[in-house]
Amino acid sequence: MATAPKHTRRKVTRELYAMIDDFIDNQGNKTFNYKQVSHALGVDTPQAQKAVAMRLAELEFDGELIEVTPGKYKAPNRGNVATGVFTRRSNGKNTVILDGDEEGIFVAERNSMHALNGDKVKVLVAARRKGVEPECKVLEIIEKNDQVFIGALTVERHYGTLSTDSKFLATDILIPRGKLKGGKTGDKAIVRITEWPDDAKNPHGEVVDILGRNGENNAEMHAILAEFGLPYNYPEQVERAAEKIDAGITPAEIARRVDMRDVTTFTIDPRDAKDFDDALSLRRLPNGNWEAGVHIADVTHYVRPESALDKEAQKRATSVYLVDRVVPMLPEHLSNGICSLRPDEEKLTFSCVFEMDGDANVIKSSICRTVIKSNRRFTYEEAQEIIETGTGDYAEEILELDKLAKILRRRRYENGSVEFDREEVRFDIDENGHPVDVFFKVSKDSNKLIEEFMLLANRTVAQRIGQPKDKKKPKAFVYRVHDKPDDMKLVDLAAIARNFGYKIKTSGTAKEINKSINKMLVDIKGKGEENLLSVLAIRSMAKAVYSTDNIGHYGLGFDYYTHFTSPIRRYPDMMVHRLLEKYLDGGRSVNQPKLEEQCKHSSDMEQLAANAERASIKYKQVEYLADRLGEMYDGVISGVTEWGLYVELNENKCEGLVPIRDLADDYYDFDERNYCLVGRRTKTRYRLGDEVKVQVARANVERKMVDFALVDDKGRPAADDNVGNNVTAKEALGNSDKLKKGPRRAKQQRTRRR
Repeated sequence: MATAPKHTRRKVTRELYAMIDDFIDNQGNKTFNYKQVSHALGVDTPQAQKAVAMRLAELEFDGELIEVTPGKYKAPNRGNVATGVFTRRSNGKNTVILDGDEEGIFVAERNSMHALNGDKVKVLVAARRKGVEPECKVLEIIEKNDQVFIGALTVERHYGTLSTDSKFLATDILIPRGKLKGGKTGDKAIVRITEWPDDAKNPHGEVVDILGRNGENNAEMHAILAEFGLPYNYPEQVERAAEKIDAGITPAEIARRVDMRDVTTFTIDPRDAKDFDDALSLRRLPNGNWEAGVHIADVTHYVRPESALDKEAQKRATSVYLVDRVVPMLPEHLSNGICSLRPDEEKLTFSCVFEMDGDANVIKSSICRTVIKSNRRFTYEEAQEIIETGTGDYAEEILELDKLAKILRRRRYENGSVEFDREEVRFDIDENGHPVDVFFKVSKDSNKLIEEFMLLANRTVAQRIGQPKDKKKPKAFVYRVHDKPDDMKLVDLAAIARNFGYKIKTSGTAKEINKSINKMLVDIKGKGEENLLSVLAIRSMAKAVYSTDNIGHYGLGFDYYTHFTSPIRRYPDMMVHRLLEKYLDGGRSVNQPKLEEQCKHSSDMEQLAANAERASIKYKQVEYLADRLGEMYDGVISGVTEWGLYVELNENKCEGLVPIRDLADDYYDFDERNYCLVGRRTKTRYRLGDEVKVQVARANVERKMVDFALVDDKGRPAADDNVGNNVTAKEALGNSDKLKKGPRRAKQQRTRRR
């Protein structure tokens, strides 16, 4: 085969280098690797990608780039003095993230000025030296980040101490006797740091609140909420304001609304639900079509803008769902009473009403304020029994809605919606809040029925405002948006899926990419690689957020989407209700920057609430497993890190860590790209998604940590002499009964951490 002349190759190389330089010039302080550069430049051949990697290495050698981690670069544009946000870690690895930067710079404790996590600081960045990690020194704490710490009190004669397991603080907090607020040894408390003298090892603080006795369920649940800055009680003045509100369903109010009290209407909710914020109605029209109504509690009729109730709801932004309780966004008088769509009570609602044919095509729709009267409250289990047996109260309506929902669902997936169907863990709790059993929340047809009609209503509302019929510029609105997957994560997913014989598209339309992901998710059901590939597919996705900038919802495959259907528990839905009322009445567009600020706050609070929910689940998992020390379970590796393997148990979905220090048979390296630990000598590979057998070794309830130990099928410690090429976790465990018995080497190497 003829080769290109040398001058041609040189020209191509010069052009490629120029493209790389242009790319770097536009990255600012962002980091990148050769894959990201190649993808951005459209370079897809192995030879060209190698040239990109070589060019980046050359630039780093010449000092034109900084290699922040192996294979990851950024432009060296840091000045000597800069400002940023301090991140304190209990392990001593403090960092500062400079303004407009992404990578943290290490700060030794002696150079920290006792800055706390989140403090705004001015730092002196040390000159970059070849082969040495950059460091900086705090010169000034510009702005203190008010924060609290939660832990257990120990009270001495003249002072007390708070011992906390916070990842942001390594030392105890000293508390003067007069600032203990009545706290006693063994109390769970919230403490604020008041000062940290330069020459003091420990910060000084004061008790903000006593949550109860350490280890008691209420105290621990309140501590989780406080840890994430979430409220655990309601201000009395707000409760009193809520109590004064009357349902106010007067003849005059009914006259202003569409009266749908005579239409068959019902709710379908979890068995323990008390706040019913959505209901469905159905009736046959004279032309043979169906009229399906999605009726949502008209919360904003009662909660007026800028009232004490509204300000509290806006601050909370969401209800918080812990294992054993709901911390509502609105006081119970509203959330469980006036606004809740309880059966046999007249309720004010905001509704989407659809005329649909038998094939679930929407002939026309309307968005209007209504008054309804629910005929029946169904649990998901009761509705599911009707779907499965065909008999029961309002069976005709439920069966028809189920039929329409299944058509909507099938059509949604055909149009590119991603199908993730993950089980959710739930606990049976005794009267003391202690978990006695674990069960799974499985989404069945009754759940999916509600889901599809809520999606239809949310989509319809977003499209009504975002795509006005008169072709005028859309008015500022709250959208629920979901960005496309991270390019590199998608490429990595496709590469790993290819090893198992599955093809995932990494380019093309969202519909094409999502259809390929859906096909893989269907094809891997029940197979050994299901855990690995399904987890990686979820991790490749971005997080959904609220925004006034409508980029569409990638996961659902919708161009327009919002949240309209849960105003009792989500403030963005209340925002949407108010905007709808204003715009349907011909009102002018609201201030978009201010609306965006509210969207950002709601997104942030939603994430905090999700973190708190996960923390409460983790706490109950540890409590549950603490009663089962020594018991053995089958599980799958759910996470791989440089400090060990996370294993999720098949039986109860509880998760724990196999510490890397306990993998004493070899010296393991962390392969980040392939999500595995690899033994240097034995080549044993512990990979994300591998099946393993473990024993519950340790459980620390206060730190919410469970340690597992790998065992073989006979309950013995996992292999400690597997020699061979690419031995899998399963093979390693299976081979352990063939090993020679004898003492391990006294100076056996331990795994190192990168």
